[in-house]
Amino acid sequence: MKQGNTGNTKLLFKLMKELGPSGNEINVRNMIKKEMKKYVDKLYADKFGNLICLKKGSGTRIMLAAHMDEIGLMVKKIETNGFLRISTVGSLDTISLIGQPVVILNDKNKEICKGMISFPQFHDALDITELPKLEDLYVDAGVDGTTLKRKGVKIGNYMIPIQSVHQLGSEKIISGKAIDDRVGCYALIELARRLKQIKTKESIYFVFTVQEEIGMYGAKTAVWNLKPDWGIAVDATTAKDSELRGRCIIGTGPYITIKDADMIGNRQINELLQEIAKEKRIPLQLEVDDYGTTDATSIMLSREGIPSTTISVPVRNIHSCAGICNLNDVEYLIQILYHLLIKPQKKYVT
Repeated sequence: MKQGNTGNTKLLFKLMKELGPSGNEINVRNMIKKEMKKYVDKLYADKFGNLICLKKGSGTRIMLAAHMDEIGLMVKKIETNGFLRISTVGSLDTISLIGQPVVILNDKNKEICKGMISFPQFHDALDITELPKLEDLYVDAGVDGTTLKRKGVKIGNYMIPIQSVHQLGSEKIISGKAIDDRVGCYALIELARRLKQIKTKESIYFVFTVQEEIGMYGAKTAVWNLKPDWGIAVDATTAKDSELRGRCIIGTGPYITIKDADMIGNRQINELLQEIAKEKRIPLQLEVDDYGTTDATSIMLSREGIPSTTISVPVRNIHSCAGICNLNDVEYLIQILYHLLIKPQKKYVT
């Protein structure tokens, strides 16, 4: 078994700290663009906001997609007392929001002020007899509605739950916001770095997509013009190693998706990934799930149909304000893709 290298973890932490909710990914894109221009032949942002980075080749066109956006909140209503009612941007577990600090952004992605998420029973220290619904929650910024409006807060402003990035009991175990999918973005940057000096026959498109969390929209538009022969979504997925589920422990390899809620991964690509993992003695796990999906679904259903699958880093508490993952899984994922891309490829047509 190869041990994890984990590369430039400072870059991963920097990516996780940046604010980039669905529909407002520009800060993350600028950060990735600065890194990727060192490793590819061409890059540009398309009309929808995806960042397209090409390592040129003359053979098969391969698309690797990782989404830049993170789950977040949006101001739905400003009440007279200053409480901000919220709408979720992407799927957020309500229970994970309680007591969380948020930063409120203006239209230029600048911080207006901070607030805390609360609800009446929590606010007044009363006994909580049932879990609150989303409509019960509000952001308390500590001032009244008039003051908030004077500061520039308005309906439609983004609000992002903020968490510091931590290394937990082991330096390999990290926690923080936006692991989904800044870990995938980091993996593609590191992969491009390792491939820079290697001549590959294939044209490799590293695609950093927008608006995955609300409908996988960026991948749908990006794939149309790129016309890849096949593709892989590089993402985060739910770890299943609690006492309730008891399998697929973090630190024992990334997952490849056999099936999720909306797609069945391409069998030939999945078999090739498994062959590489076995040959190179890289840990790999198989995922069959009934919930969620990834950009691979958008790739698969584009044009006349494009073979695709997903490889993911398992993350605990994934759709919350502070996920947990093992950096070894990130390194194993990078290694598998590296060996995939330096090996002569064939088209995947079924």
